[in-house]
Amino acid sequence: MKALLKSQTSYRRAQLSIAILMAFSLAACGGDAGTAATSNTGNVQAPPVSTSASIVTSAPPPAAPLTDIPTLVPIANGEGAALTVSTTGTIDKNNAFFKAFGNGRSCASCHQEGQGWSVRPDNLQDRFTQSNGNDPIFRLNDGANSPNAQVDTIDQKRLAYNLLLSKGLIRVGLAVPADAEFTLVKADDPYGYASAKELSLFRRPLPTTNLKFLSTVMWDGRETFTDAKSNLCIRNTRPLQCFSTTDFDLLHQSNSAVTGHAQAAQGLTAAEQRSIVDFEKTLFTAQITSLAVGNLTDAGAKGGPAELARNNFYFGINDLEAGDYITGAPFDRNVMNMYTSWRGLDRPAPPNPPAQGRPPQPSQPPQAPTAINLARASIARGEQIFNNKPFNITRVAGFNDELRLPLQRATCASCHSVGNVGTHSVPRLFNTGVADASLRTPDLPLYTLKNKLTGEVVQTTDPGSAMATGKWKDIGRFKVPSLRSIEARSPYFHNGGMVELTDVVKFYDKRFNIGFTPQEIVDLTEFLKVL
Repeated sequence: MKALLKSQTSYRRAQLSIAILMAFSLAACGGDAGTAATSNTGNVQAPPVSTSASIVTSAPPPAAPLTDIPTLVPIANGEGAALTVSTTGTIDKNNAFFKAFGNGRSCASCHQEGQGWSVRPDNLQDRFTQSNGNDPIFRLNDGANSPNAQVDTIDQKRLAYNLLLSKGLIRVGLAVPADAEFTLVKADDPYGYASAKELSLFRRPLPTTNLKFLSTVMWDGRETFTDAKSNLCIRNTRPLQCFSTTDFDLLHQSNSAVTGHAQAAQGLTAAEQRSIVDFEKTLFTAQITSLAVGNLTDAGAKGGPAELARNNFYFGINDLEAGDYITGAPFDRNVMNMYTSWRGLDRPAPPNPPAQGRPPQPSQPPQAPTAINLARASIARGEQIFNNKPFNITRVAGFNDELRLPLQRATCASCHSVGNVGTHSVPRLFNTGVADASLRTPDLPLYTLKNKLTGEVVQTTDPGSAMATGKWKDIGRFKVPSLRSIEARSPYFHNGGMVELTDVVKFYDKRFNIGFTPQEIVDLTEFLKVL
């Protein structure tokens, strides 16, 4: 609660301090988010994309009075403001993305511009209060801790939707695959629902922006499909792993969301699917101002969404193992270069030279750097730490056991390898331990799984991609998420386990024994805040 109050206070402080900044030339956002640029992963072949001609739904409940109105102007958050730009210049609210289906939900119910196109607990609590728990996001099927929860009174609703209200978590109900290499030995579910028939997996809604840079759809990759005929293949894999385009995956995912989360009786029409995905592809979101340093495009910096949209992307760009698939260049760990112009701004400046025609003045001490320049230099140092601070990667499934690298020496950029974005350009999922039993909090289920062949037992709060593949080695593996506009959509990790960005930095510092100094923790955190 203390952290939440701090977040709300910072948010209001930011609201008061943000001015509408500048006119963006939206046509200059550049970059084609088309299918040739993004291709993805999965482990099973996708069923055909729906071509249903109509939608059969029940009458949607009334929407909550608190709505997220798309603006295309900076929206305040705890560290400044984030901005979304669109390659079309506008946000079309008549798009099917904003259309209510089935139980009253639309895509926008869980993906709101003001929260980095995800949702935050502080906003959800406001929506709960203003709607008496009747906003469409509060639905038993996956908004509640259990679909059997009692919601007759406001207090029952508050208890039933506790994980959504406190961490912004949606319940994903998945069965253990029939051919899985493991069995469920025990489900310790504080809500008394989970079983092998349906595990309750609590996950944050991923942002529906910056999809140009996407290679894996969903935290567990279950909407990333294989395609043996595709030329989008991860190099050096045996057998060769080839995937459908991200465009195909997103079309399928949009339909899954409407029939699943929104409980629509029939799927989307092909036109509605196309409309939603095309809309999402126009959006680019990033932090645009900082309370500490002001505009993130000042003094030669390249922050903000307009510059982000210009970044290049294709399947295999700057691949960690095989190098760049198109240029042939080796992997470049200097993936972040937005704030290079701010390096060294913490150094004292020489005194101003005497005006022309005036005699020299007595020697003066160097001018101390301004507070803004000190803060900018910290961000630039954090960017370099992200790129170049080395540490040993150990016990990471998907990395240590699959990548053919002579040394498992890495930096943050090794996984977040797409330039100035932080995604991964091919569908690789990693287990960094975020779902380990040691990190389990009492509000999450704990699952005990047993390997059918070896008898090995593991405990986890979320089996991750193993729920899609059925493979023992995939337990706890998740996608590498985008880092842009991360400040706008706390809390962090798939399960909302980290409230502040400092917590994230400290988690990895401990997990990999990196040995960050206190100043390095500050610098890296300040850099993440302005993405």
